[in-house]
Amino acid sequence: MSFAQKLRAVRTVLIAKTRNKQYYYRLYPSYRYAIKHPAAGNKNTDHVNYLAARPNPDSGIGHQMANWIAGYYFAQVLGLNFAHMPFASAKWENFLGFGEGERTLKDLVKRQHFKKVRIPHFNEANEAEMTAIREIVDAYADQRVVFLCEQDQFYKAQFGVMEDLQRKFYSASARRDDHLIYRPDEFNIAVHVRRGDIVIGQTNQDPGLTKRWQDNSYFLRVLEQALSLPQLPEDKPAAVYLFSQGEEKDFPEFSAIPNLHYCLDMGPVDSFLHMVNADLLITSKSSFSYKPALLNKGLKICPQNFWHGYPEDPSWILADDTGTLLSR
Repeated sequence: MSFAQKLRAVRTVLIAKTRNKQYYYRLYPSYRYAIKHPAAGNKNTDHVNYLAARPNPDSGIGHQMANWIAGYYFAQVLGLNFAHMPFASAKWENFLGFGEGERTLKDLVKRQHFKKVRIPHFNEANEAEMTAIREIVDAYADQRVVFLCEQDQFYKAQFGVMEDLQRKFYSASARRDDHLIYRPDEFNIAVHVRRGDIVIGQTNQDPGLTKRWQDNSYFLRVLEQALSLPQLPEDKPAAVYLFSQGEEKDFPEFSAIPNLHYCLDMGPVDSFLHMVNADLLITSKSSFSYKPALLNKGLKICPQNFWHGYPEDPSWILADDTGTLLSR
């Protein structure tokens, strides 16, 4: 573990122990400053400050995207400009293209001489906490500031900036290099079966992993119903692509599915790309398929019981924990 990782781990533990304490906000200099300068927001200013959220470098790309999206969304909510912070991997940074055309926190601080000011975790549904954050923003209105969200600032809905995400992704320069194995004369269905680390969780009963587990039978039931949806075209045969980890023998339930393609050795970037471009995407309880669903312009079937929200849109279909499709 690097020194930076150790520092992040220590900070994570500290926040976990203090987040629900009455004194938590007072640990932040930005909050204490706002108490002492409550009228600063009324001063004339010729600029708009920025907000950034760091994609957690110790987490997977789905988690990192949730961090980035939270910063992008809350910048709008708080009336601030957005400051981009790159993803941990240059490959993902270039592939997603979210930072193209955006000002970066690094540039604002080092070249434009903005001051970086960290703000505490806040619950978007808690009026008192949102008021406190807005008071911090107002207190620094007469200064050139980039506000930095605390690591893993949560934003439940995620789809609130879905149109912006799609615009960024589909216009990114990396789209020129995209290659798909799908056939255009078929209706391509992508099924993401989350496995990997959550398999271990079934043995050690890690609650963070057990809540993500879904049996093969769940996905088979969803898929069988998906193949009978009236939205499927009559002039194109369905082709099913199963994205997961392991070997074909780990998925015997799917052996009777016609035109099935196992994508068990495909890399994460290519898997993500294919989920985005599927005509129908069946997601698991995983940010790794939820994020492609936000970018996907086709049909999506998603688990109802998930920690992020879904838009009220006919292209989004929910399934209960048994795999039964639900009407909305």
